[in-house]
Amino acid sequence: MPDTVIDLRSDTVTRPTPAMRAAIQAADVGDDVFGEDPTVNRLQEKVATLLGKEAALFVPSGTMSNQICVKAHTQPGDELLCEASCHIYVNEAGGPAALSGVTCRTIEGDYGILDLSDLEDKIRPVNDHQVRTRLVALENTHNRGGGHIFPLEKIAAISSWVHRQGLLMHLDGARLWNAIVATGIPSIEWAKHFDSVSVCFSKGLGAPIGSALAGSREFVTGAKRIRKMFGGGMRQAGMAAAGALFALEHHVDRLAEDHRHAQVIAQAVADTPGLLLDPPEVETNLVFFEVDPDLGSAKDVATVLKQRGVLVHLPGPQTIRACTHLDVSSAQAERAAEIIRQAVRQVVPAGERGV
Repeated sequence: MPDTVIDLRSDTVTRPTPAMRAAIQAADVGDDVFGEDPTVNRLQEKVATLLGKEAALFVPSGTMSNQICVKAHTQPGDELLCEASCHIYVNEAGGPAALSGVTCRTIEGDYGILDLSDLEDKIRPVNDHQVRTRLVALENTHNRGGGHIFPLEKIAAISSWVHRQGLLMHLDGARLWNAIVATGIPSIEWAKHFDSVSVCFSKGLGAPIGSALAGSREFVTGAKRIRKMFGGGMRQAGMAAAGALFALEHHVDRLAEDHRHAQVIAQAVADTPGLLLDPPEVETNLVFFEVDPDLGSAKDVATVLKQRGVLVHLPGPQTIRACTHLDVSSAQAERAAEIIRQAVRQVVPAGERGV
Protein backbone atom coordinates (compact mmCIF):
# COMPACT_ATOMS: atom_id res chain seq x y z
CA MET A 1 0.00 0.00 0.00
CA PRO A 2 1.29 3.53 -0.73
CA ASP A 3 2.66 5.55 2.17
CA THR A 4 -0.11 8.14 1.82
CA VAL A 5 -3.53 6.59 2.40
CA ILE A 6 -6.77 8.33 1.47
CA ASP A 7 -9.24 7.02 4.03
CA LEU A 8 -12.82 7.25 2.74
CA ARG A 9 -14.26 4.62 5.07
CA SER A 10 -16.09 7.12 7.29
CA ASP A 11 -16.12 10.70 8.56
CA THR A 12 -15.38 9.21 11.99
CA VAL A 13 -11.72 8.54 11.09
CA THR A 14 -10.67 12.19 11.35
CA ARG A 15 -8.03 13.28 13.83
CA PRO A 16 -8.13 16.50 15.85
CA THR A 17 -6.45 19.44 14.14
CA PRO A 18 -3.56 21.16 15.96
CA ALA A 19 -5.89 24.03 16.90
CA MET A 20 -8.46 21.61 18.28
CA ARG A 21 -5.76 19.80 20.26
CA ALA A 22 -4.71 23.13 21.75
CA ALA A 23 -8.31 23.88 22.75
CA ILE A 24 -8.59 20.46 24.36
CA GLN A 25 -5.35 20.93 26.29
CA ALA A 26 -6.48 24.34 27.53
CA ALA A 27 -9.97 23.20 28.57
CA ASP A 28 -11.29 24.36 31.91
CA VAL A 29 -12.65 21.24 33.62
CA GLY A 30 -14.61 20.04 36.63
CA ASP A 31 -16.69 17.03 37.65
CA ASP A 32 -19.53 16.79 35.14
CA VAL A 33 -21.47 14.21 37.17
CA PHE A 34 -21.82 17.00 39.72
CA GLY A 35 -22.68 19.41 36.90
CA GLU A 36 -19.46 21.31 37.61
CA ASP A 37 -17.54 21.07 34.35
CA PRO A 38 -17.65 24.59 32.87
CA THR A 39 -16.67 23.50 29.36
CA VAL A 40 -19.38 20.83 29.25
CA ASN A 41 -21.89 23.36 30.52
CA ARG A 42 -20.91 25.84 27.80
CA LEU A 43 -21.25 23.15 25.15
CA GLN A 44 -24.67 22.09 26.40
CA GLU A 45 -25.89 25.69 26.46
CA LYS A 46 -24.60 26.27 22.94
CA VAL A 47 -26.25 23.12 21.57
CA ALA A 48 -29.56 23.97 23.24
CA THR A 49 -29.47 27.47 21.74
CA LEU A 50 -28.55 26.23 18.26
CA LEU A 51 -31.42 23.73 18.30
CA GLY A 52 -33.93 26.04 19.96
CA LYS A 53 -34.44 23.73 22.93
CA GLU A 54 -34.52 24.42 26.66
CA ALA A 55 -31.61 22.16 27.52
CA ALA A 56 -29.03 19.74 26.13
CA LEU A 57 -26.89 16.90 27.47
CA PHE A 58 -23.38 15.86 26.42
CA VAL A 59 -22.94 12.09 25.98
CA PRO A 60 -20.10 9.84 24.79
CA SER A 61 -21.64 8.61 21.53
CA GLY A 62 -24.45 9.01 19.05
CA THR A 63 -25.74 5.54 19.77
CA MET A 64 -26.02 6.33 23.48
CA SER A 65 -27.70 9.62 22.64
CA ASN A 66 -30.35 7.95 20.49
CA GLN A 67 -30.94 5.16 22.98
CA ILE A 68 -31.30 7.55 25.91
CA CYS A 69 -33.97 9.39 23.93
CA VAL A 70 -35.80 6.17 23.06
CA LYS A 71 -35.89 5.13 26.70
CA ALA A 72 -36.89 8.59 27.94
CA HIS A 73 -39.86 8.71 25.56
CA THR A 74 -41.21 5.17 26.05
CA GLN A 75 -42.19 2.38 28.40
CA PRO A 76 -41.39 -1.33 27.96
CA GLY A 77 -43.86 -2.82 25.51
CA ASP A 78 -44.09 0.34 23.40
CA GLU A 79 -43.39 0.53 19.69
CA LEU A 80 -41.11 2.80 17.69
CA LEU A 81 -41.85 3.63 14.03
CA CYS A 82 -38.75 4.15 11.91
CA GLU A 83 -37.36 3.74 8.41
CA ALA A 84 -36.11 0.22 7.68
CA SER A 85 -32.46 1.14 7.11
CA CYS A 86 -32.11 3.77 9.83
CA HIS A 87 -29.18 3.78 12.24
CA ILE A 88 -31.31 3.27 15.35
CA TYR A 89 -32.65 0.00 13.96
CA VAL A 90 -29.73 -1.36 11.91
CA ASN A 91 -26.59 -0.09 13.63
CA GLU A 92 -27.29 0.18 17.36
CA ALA A 93 -27.07 -3.49 18.35
CA GLY A 94 -30.78 -3.96 19.07
CA GLY A 95 -30.69 -1.17 21.63
CA PRO A 96 -34.42 -0.32 21.65
CA ALA A 97 -35.31 -3.91 22.54
CA ALA A 98 -32.37 -4.64 24.84
CA LEU A 99 -32.28 -1.37 26.76
CA SER A 100 -35.87 -0.12 26.67
CA GLY A 101 -38.08 -3.13 25.91
CA VAL A 102 -39.28 -1.31 22.78
CA THR A 103 -40.06 -2.98 19.47
CA CYS A 104 -39.27 -1.31 16.15
CA ARG A 105 -41.84 -1.30 13.35
CA THR A 106 -39.80 -0.60 10.24
CA ILE A 107 -41.10 1.08 7.10
CA GLU A 108 -39.36 1.03 3.73
CA GLY A 109 -38.52 4.54 2.56
CA ASP A 110 -37.13 6.09 -0.59
CA TYR A 111 -33.40 6.12 0.16
CA GLY A 112 -34.30 6.55 3.80
CA ILE A 113 -36.95 9.22 3.27
CA LEU A 114 -40.52 8.62 4.45
CA ASP A 115 -43.72 10.34 3.35
CA LEU A 116 -46.61 11.00 5.69
CA SER A 117 -48.60 8.45 3.69
CA ASP A 118 -46.08 5.78 4.70
CA LEU A 119 -46.97 6.31 8.36
CA GLU A 120 -50.67 7.12 8.44
CA ASP A 121 -51.91 3.54 8.79
CA LYS A 122 -49.13 2.32 11.10
CA ILE A 123 -50.48 3.35 14.51
CA ARG A 124 -51.65 0.31 16.48
CA PRO A 125 -55.21 0.37 17.83
CA VAL A 126 -55.72 0.67 21.57
CA ASN A 127 -55.85 -3.01 22.45
CA ASP A 128 -54.54 -4.96 25.44
CA HIS A 129 -53.13 -7.57 23.04
CA GLN A 130 -50.97 -5.15 21.04
CA VAL A 131 -47.99 -2.92 21.59
CA ARG A 132 -48.55 0.80 22.08
CA THR A 133 -47.26 2.96 19.25
CA ARG A 134 -45.44 5.76 21.01
CA LEU A 135 -42.53 7.25 19.07
CA VAL A 136 -41.54 8.14 15.49
CA ALA A 137 -37.82 8.47 14.73
CA LEU A 138 -36.36 10.07 11.60
CA GLU A 139 -32.73 10.31 10.48
CA ASN A 140 -31.24 13.38 8.78
CA THR A 141 -29.08 13.09 6.79
CA HIS A 142 -29.84 9.44 6.20
CA ASN A 143 -26.68 7.35 6.20
CA ARG A 144 -27.83 4.23 4.38
CA GLY A 145 -29.98 6.40 2.16
CA GLY A 146 -26.78 7.72 0.64
CA GLY A 147 -26.53 10.83 2.76
CA HIS A 148 -29.88 12.08 1.51
CA ILE A 149 -31.37 15.12 3.20
CA PHE A 150 -34.82 14.57 4.68
CA PRO A 151 -36.88 17.37 3.07
CA LEU A 152 -38.05 19.89 5.65
CA GLU A 153 -41.58 19.99 4.25
CA LYS A 154 -41.91 16.23 4.72
CA ILE A 155 -40.61 16.51 8.28
CA ALA A 156 -43.10 19.29 9.03
CA ALA A 157 -46.03 17.26 7.68
CA ILE A 158 -45.01 14.13 9.60
CA SER A 159 -44.43 16.10 12.80
CA SER A 160 -47.81 17.81 12.64
CA TRP A 161 -49.56 14.46 12.13
CA VAL A 162 -47.49 12.69 14.82
CA HIS A 163 -48.32 15.26 17.46
CA ARG A 164 -52.02 15.28 16.52
CA GLN A 165 -51.98 11.54 17.21
CA GLY A 166 -50.47 12.08 20.66
CA LEU A 167 -47.13 10.53 19.65
CA LEU A 168 -43.60 11.86 20.06
CA MET A 169 -40.88 12.67 17.51
CA HIS A 170 -37.13 12.02 17.75
CA LEU A 171 -34.46 13.10 15.28
CA ASP A 172 -31.25 11.16 14.81
CA GLY A 173 -29.32 14.16 13.55
CA ALA A 174 -25.85 12.65 13.64
CA ARG A 175 -25.15 14.37 10.31
CA LEU A 176 -27.69 17.18 10.70
CA TRP A 177 -24.83 19.65 10.24
CA ASN A 178 -24.44 18.39 6.67
CA ALA A 179 -28.11 19.03 5.96
CA ILE A 180 -27.81 22.53 7.43
CA VAL A 181 -24.83 23.44 5.25
CA ALA A 182 -26.21 21.83 2.09
CA THR A 183 -29.58 23.60 2.32
CA GLY A 184 -28.80 26.80 4.18
CA ILE A 185 -31.71 26.03 6.53
CA PRO A 186 -30.65 26.81 10.13
CA SER A 187 -30.54 24.13 12.80
CA ILE A 188 -33.44 25.59 14.77
CA GLU A 189 -35.79 25.15 11.80
CA TRP A 190 -35.00 21.44 11.58
CA ALA A 191 -35.13 20.86 15.32
CA LYS A 192 -38.41 22.62 16.09
CA HIS A 193 -40.41 19.72 14.68
CA PHE A 194 -38.99 17.19 17.16
CA ASP A 195 -39.42 16.50 20.86
CA SER A 196 -35.79 15.40 21.05
CA VAL A 197 -32.78 15.79 18.79
CA SER A 198 -29.45 13.96 18.78
CA VAL A 199 -26.40 15.53 17.12
CA CYS A 200 -22.86 14.20 16.69
CA PHE A 201 -19.49 15.96 16.88
CA SER A 202 -17.19 13.07 15.91
CA LYS A 203 -18.37 12.60 12.33
CA GLY A 204 -18.16 15.47 9.87
CA LEU A 205 -17.17 18.02 12.50
CA GLY A 206 -13.98 16.16 13.29
CA ALA A 207 -14.06 16.06 17.10
CA PRO A 208 -12.50 12.94 18.64
CA ILE A 209 -15.53 12.00 20.74
CA GLY A 210 -19.03 12.98 21.72
CA SER A 211 -22.64 13.66 20.85
CA ALA A 212 -25.43 15.63 22.48
CA LEU A 213 -29.17 15.34 22.87
CA ALA A 214 -31.56 18.24 23.32
CA GLY A 215 -35.18 18.77 24.33
CA SER A 216 -37.26 20.29 27.09
CA ARG A 217 -35.66 20.89 30.47
CA GLU A 218 -37.82 18.14 32.00
CA PHE A 219 -36.85 15.73 29.24
CA VAL A 220 -33.13 16.40 29.63
CA THR A 221 -33.35 15.98 33.42
CA GLY A 222 -34.77 12.50 32.86
CA ALA A 223 -32.21 11.81 30.13
CA LYS A 224 -29.37 12.61 32.52
CA ARG A 225 -30.58 9.90 34.90
CA ILE A 226 -30.75 7.43 32.01
CA ARG A 227 -27.23 8.45 30.94
CA LYS A 228 -26.07 7.44 34.40
CA MET A 229 -27.92 4.13 34.14
CA PHE A 230 -26.26 3.43 30.77
CA GLY A 231 -22.81 4.17 32.19
CA GLY A 232 -22.42 7.47 30.36
CA GLY A 233 -21.69 9.74 33.30
CA MET A 234 -18.28 11.37 32.81
CA ARG A 235 -16.05 13.27 35.19
CA GLN A 236 -13.63 15.87 33.71
CA ALA A 237 -15.48 15.64 30.41
CA GLY A 238 -14.51 19.16 29.44
CA MET A 239 -11.48 17.64 27.74
CA ALA A 240 -13.86 16.04 25.24
CA ALA A 241 -16.38 18.87 25.25
CA ALA A 242 -13.65 21.35 24.27
CA GLY A 243 -13.10 19.43 21.04
CA ALA A 244 -16.81 19.47 20.33
CA LEU A 245 -17.06 23.20 21.06
CA PHE A 246 -14.13 23.92 18.76
CA ALA A 247 -15.75 21.82 16.05
CA LEU A 248 -19.04 23.72 16.33
CA GLU A 249 -17.25 27.04 16.12
CA HIS A 250 -14.82 26.22 13.30
CA HIS A 251 -15.83 23.12 11.34
CA VAL A 252 -19.48 23.50 10.38
CA ASP A 253 -19.25 25.81 7.35
CA ARG A 254 -16.33 23.84 5.93
CA LEU A 255 -18.62 20.82 5.45
CA ALA A 256 -19.39 22.39 2.07
CA GLU A 257 -15.87 21.32 1.05
CA ASP A 258 -16.69 17.70 1.87
CA HIS A 259 -19.81 17.95 -0.27
CA ARG A 260 -17.78 19.28 -3.21
CA HIS A 261 -15.23 16.50 -2.78
CA ALA A 262 -18.02 13.90 -2.76
CA GLN A 263 -19.17 15.24 -6.12
CA VAL A 264 -15.68 14.71 -7.53
CA ILE A 265 -15.70 11.08 -6.40
CA ALA A 266 -19.28 10.57 -7.56
CA GLN A 267 -18.34 11.76 -11.05
CA ALA A 268 -15.51 9.23 -11.16
CA VAL A 269 -17.95 6.46 -10.25
CA ALA A 270 -20.41 7.64 -12.89
CA ASP A 271 -17.60 7.62 -15.48
CA THR A 272 -16.49 4.06 -14.67
CA PRO A 273 -18.05 1.03 -16.40
CA GLY A 274 -19.09 -1.64 -13.90
CA LEU A 275 -19.91 0.88 -11.17
CA LEU A 276 -23.32 2.46 -10.58
CA LEU A 277 -24.18 5.31 -8.22
CA ASP A 278 -27.01 4.27 -5.92
CA PRO A 279 -28.62 6.64 -5.07
CA PRO A 280 -27.84 8.36 -8.37
CA GLU A 281 -27.76 11.82 -6.78
CA VAL A 282 -25.15 12.67 -4.16
CA GLU A 283 -26.42 15.41 -1.84
CA THR A 284 -23.84 15.58 0.94
CA ASN A 285 -20.61 13.73 1.83
CA LEU A 286 -21.64 10.10 1.26
CA VAL A 287 -21.19 8.31 -2.06
CA PHE A 288 -22.78 4.86 -2.36
CA PHE A 289 -22.25 2.75 -5.46
CA GLU A 290 -22.95 -0.76 -6.67
CA VAL A 291 -20.46 -3.11 -8.33
CA ASP A 292 -21.72 -5.04 -11.33
CA PRO A 293 -21.55 -8.78 -10.43
CA ASP A 294 -19.98 -9.44 -13.84
CA LEU A 295 -17.06 -7.36 -12.64
CA GLY A 296 -16.79 -8.97 -9.24
CA SER A 297 -17.74 -8.17 -5.69
CA ALA A 298 -17.44 -4.99 -3.69
CA LYS A 299 -14.61 -6.66 -1.81
CA ASP A 300 -12.74 -7.30 -5.07
CA VAL A 301 -12.92 -3.62 -6.00
CA ALA A 302 -12.09 -2.48 -2.47
CA THR A 303 -9.01 -4.71 -2.43
CA VAL A 304 -7.65 -3.11 -5.58
CA LEU A 305 -8.44 0.36 -4.25
CA LYS A 306 -6.62 -0.44 -1.01
CA GLN A 307 -3.56 -1.58 -2.97
CA ARG A 308 -3.60 1.84 -4.62
CA GLY A 309 -3.99 3.68 -1.31
CA VAL A 310 -7.75 4.32 -1.09
CA LEU A 311 -9.82 2.82 1.73
CA VAL A 312 -13.60 2.44 1.41
CA HIS A 313 -16.42 0.89 3.44
CA LEU A 314 -18.40 -2.19 2.37
CA PRO A 315 -22.01 -2.02 3.62
CA GLY A 316 -23.06 -4.92 1.37
CA PRO A 317 -21.62 -7.66 -0.86
CA GLN A 318 -21.99 -5.49 -3.98
CA THR A 319 -22.08 -2.09 -2.29
CA ILE A 320 -19.28 0.39 -1.60
CA ARG A 321 -19.49 3.61 0.41
CA ALA A 322 -16.99 6.44 0.11
CA CYS A 323 -17.23 9.21 2.69
CA THR A 324 -15.45 12.56 2.43
CA HIS A 325 -14.41 14.45 5.55
CA LEU A 326 -12.10 16.93 7.24
CA ASP A 327 -8.95 14.89 6.56
CA VAL A 328 -9.54 14.56 2.80
CA SER A 329 -8.14 17.51 0.84
CA SER A 330 -9.20 18.64 -2.63
CA ALA A 331 -6.05 17.09 -4.07
CA GLN A 332 -6.75 13.80 -2.30
CA ALA A 333 -10.34 13.76 -3.56
CA GLU A 334 -9.09 14.25 -7.12
CA ARG A 335 -6.47 11.54 -6.59
CA ALA A 336 -9.04 9.12 -5.17
CA ALA A 337 -11.31 9.80 -8.14
CA GLU A 338 -8.53 9.01 -10.57
CA ILE A 339 -7.64 5.82 -8.68
CA ILE A 340 -11.27 4.70 -8.84
CA ARG A 341 -11.27 5.22 -12.62
CA GLN A 342 -8.03 3.25 -12.99
CA ALA A 343 -8.51 0.55 -10.38
CA VAL A 344 -11.57 -1.10 -11.89
CA ARG A 345 -9.47 -1.99 -14.92
CA GLN A 346 -7.32 -4.12 -12.60
CA VAL A 347 -10.22 -6.12 -11.20
CA VAL A 348 -10.37 -9.54 -12.83
CA PRO A 349 -14.00 -10.07 -13.97
CA ALA A 350 -15.83 -12.89 -12.23
CA GLY A 351 -16.16 -14.88 -15.42
CA GLU A 352 -12.42 -14.84 -15.98
CA ARG A 353 -11.84 -16.15 -12.45
CA GLY A 354 -13.94 -19.20 -13.17
CA VAL A 355 -16.50 -18.40 -10.46
